[in-house]
Amino acid sequence: MTRAAVFDVDGTLVDTNHLHVVTWWEAFRQAGHRVPTHAVHRAVGLGSDDLIAHLLGEDRDTDRDAELSAAHKALYGQYFDRLPPLRDAGRLLRRLRDDGWTVVLATSASGSELSALRAAIDADDAIAATASADDVEAGKPSPEPVAHALELVGASAEGAVFVGDTVWDMRAGRRAGVRCVGVLCGGLPRADLLEAGAETVYDDPADLLASLSTSPLGGEAG
Repeated sequence: MTRAAVFDVDGTLVDTNHLHVVTWWEAFRQAGHRVPTHAVHRAVGLGSDDLIAHLLGEDRDTDRDAELSAAHKALYGQYFDRLPPLRDAGRLLRRLRDDGWTVVLATSASGSELSALRAAIDADDAIAATASADDVEAGKPSPEPVAHALELVGASAEGAVFVGDTVWDMRAGRRAGVRCVGVLCGGLPRADLLEAGAETVYDDPADLLASLSTSPLGGEAG
């Protein structure tokens, strides 16, 4: 039976959440919206359309959503050549691969952004497949990204673990029927991740790697 280790990317494997906060804040500012950075931070992890709706409300001028998304994409794109991987992210994925897990990414990123993130992780040899924003109709907290990641590698929810850094990740994983592991490196409190469905929480990929034997990803996959 294929056992899948499914990973979110932003804030989980690559240290990008605060870059997203700053670039979304600036995109909103340029469009005349005053959105506090703490609110943006808690919305990171949603797809662009959902993030805008979450922060501006349903009564906003939706005709400007594409403009806001494009502004964020242009601002964030300035960092593509230097996105910082989180400590031991690549080593963790390779260790799981070596232990017999099938590693899959489930991310709201796509295109050149996804390419930049994968370059930062530098572990393509350990990644079996990627479910990106282009592959699903609904992003997290919908279970669709996680479910599609499992479909790509022929894995069942019962044999899968999803690792992420936001409440949206945990809710998506729980709705998809998989065990969820949280990491704190995205900047959200441990209590929030546990309340949203995390079975356990680690500091970052390095902490999860060091604690692998006692984690939900412990032992060799069959």
